[in-house]
Amino acid sequence: MLDLLWLVPVIPFIGFLILTLTFGKLPQLAAGIVGAGSIGLSFVFAFLAGSSFLGAEISSYSQTLWTWMSVGDLEVGFTLYLDGVSLVMMYVITGIGFLIHVYATGYMSGDPSFARFFSYMNLFVSAMLILVLADNLALLFMGWEGVGLCSYLLIGFWYKDPNNGYCARKAFVMTRVGDAFMAIGLFTLFVSTGTLNIQEAMLEAEAQWVVGSGVATAVTLLLLGGAVGKSAQLPLQTWLPDAMAGPTPISALIHAATMVTAGVYLIARTHVLYLLAPEVQYLVGVIGAITLLMAGFTALTQSDIKKVLAFSTVSQIGYMFLALGVGAWSSAIFHLMTHAFFKALLFLTAGSIILAMHHEQDIFKMGGLRKDLRWSHALFLIGTLGLVAFPGFSGFFSKEEILASAMENHDGGYILYLAGLLGAVMTYLYSFRLYFLVFYGKKTHDGHEVMGLHLQGPLVLLAIGAVFAGFIHIPVEGVFPEMEEHHPSVMAQAAMILLPMLGGLLAWWVFVKGKVDTEKLAGQGFGAKLHRFWFTQWGMDWLYDKIIVTPYTWLAEVNKNDFIDSIYNGSARAVRFCHEVMSETQTGQLRWYAISIAYGLLLLVVLGVLL
Repeated sequence: MLDLLWLVPVIPFIGFLILTLTFGKLPQLAAGIVGAGSIGLSFVFAFLAGSSFLGAEISSYSQTLWTWMSVGDLEVGFTLYLDGVSLVMMYVITGIGFLIHVYATGYMSGDPSFARFFSYMNLFVSAMLILVLADNLALLFMGWEGVGLCSYLLIGFWYKDPNNGYCARKAFVMTRVGDAFMAIGLFTLFVSTGTLNIQEAMLEAEAQWVVGSGVATAVTLLLLGGAVGKSAQLPLQTWLPDAMAGPTPISALIHAATMVTAGVYLIARTHVLYLLAPEVQYLVGVIGAITLLMAGFTALTQSDIKKVLAFSTVSQIGYMFLALGVGAWSSAIFHLMTHAFFKALLFLTAGSIILAMHHEQDIFKMGGLRKDLRWSHALFLIGTLGLVAFPGFSGFFSKEEILASAMENHDGGYILYLAGLLGAVMTYLYSFRLYFLVFYGKKTHDGHEVMGLHLQGPLVLLAIGAVFAGFIHIPVEGVFPEMEEHHPSVMAQAAMILLPMLGGLLAWWVFVKGKVDTEKLAGQGFGAKLHRFWFTQWGMDWLYDKIIVTPYTWLAEVNKNDFIDSIYNGSARAVRFCHEVMSETQTGQLRWYAISIAYGLLLLVVLGVLL
């Protein structure tokens, strides 16, 4: 069944073509079957190919479909590569992606652009699959850019609202900044190793470069630039909360299973290069640690239910970067997989709550919903327990592996461990703040549960994964260097489990018992300034506006009448003048036309005689 691997990315692309070439004229039922069914069929073939791969007990498998480019000695094939890491990614993308698509058939029901929505979704999944299955850097970059294009289309899906268009452009531009660094890094890697094949490039780099060499540092820094852009890490993280402008299923797809994990996958796939640049590898961990803390504090101040979850995603991706920074490669991929389950569950359940509240997203207008929305309450609680890494839930196993790896890392990892532990406390605090305000806060509006198999079925399956995914063994042996088993002391284990729970207790004490007047605390003096600082993403958008946007717009304004523009403007004025002169000859008088013809003929005769 391994030879069916090519169908995994191709079937969603065929779904995109069908939905696009029918120009939105398919009935909604047919469009839903094509949109969701293509991803389901892709998952079936992914499962068959993956099962054959695991049964064959081989380390990797390549499938060349055709030669894409052939220039001199360079041949670039449209080649798919399957190993343990790409297998996990393929399962997550198609499996979680299918559940999100099924949910979306109910959530988007009645939307006049229903077919267009699923065409973008199908293309997005196809591009992401090409990214993770690519055998070479050129194909990986094609999938990388395809995901970026689709994110722009999906975030700005409801384009009639100007704010949605702004959010889509912001995401597109900010991720392009990272992509520019990544492209330069890929070119540099190719020039240095002489190959675009990822595995061959890793072997050549390992053979040619010494640890800490300039080229290793440069390439890894450039690739890190691309990774922080796609995965919304410091300093290119501000686009991701604005991506909430898209429909809720888009938020789940981008934030849980696909786009934001691309940077984590890129660094994990090129981990050999980072082992040759240990300073840059540690920088990856530092970026992750700072980002997870910044996002955690920011999530604590948000009032939009989707934005709280968005900053939570930024924070959890930060944990994955922290894991990569301390060399816990498999732990990063493991957390990526568990995160996909509980975060997709949280986003989709939030979507059900939003529908039940007639598209209200302000958590301060949702209080006391545990009795009105019993089903959503139970599902959201399961997702929250997975997110905070409560013992026994999926997030517990992956996050504890990351913290244990950081604690036992002797190259500065202890600092990252402390940052991760503080981040875990913040995760409990902002997650249960959200949970308590929505389901236990003061009731202001009635909610009515929106039921349906296509809406509730995917949530049940995701909830099962949010509980039990931590027991899944990911087959990444042989892909990453073997790590020593972690044996933290009983005290250390108790600290990693019990200390974060203090955040949950604090949330209960403040938001259920009401022991602190949060409105008063955040409404005056230093508390108001701190709240605004955290709420505005630590002033990052303001900083970008001051150092980039404002100078650029000023320069454009000053330079709008420069010499080059005067040439084009002058030619336009000359054409306009000639037009006005010629239009004066169009008098409508027959005598004038006859005289003009006579003089014209006379002029031609004279010219003929003289020349």
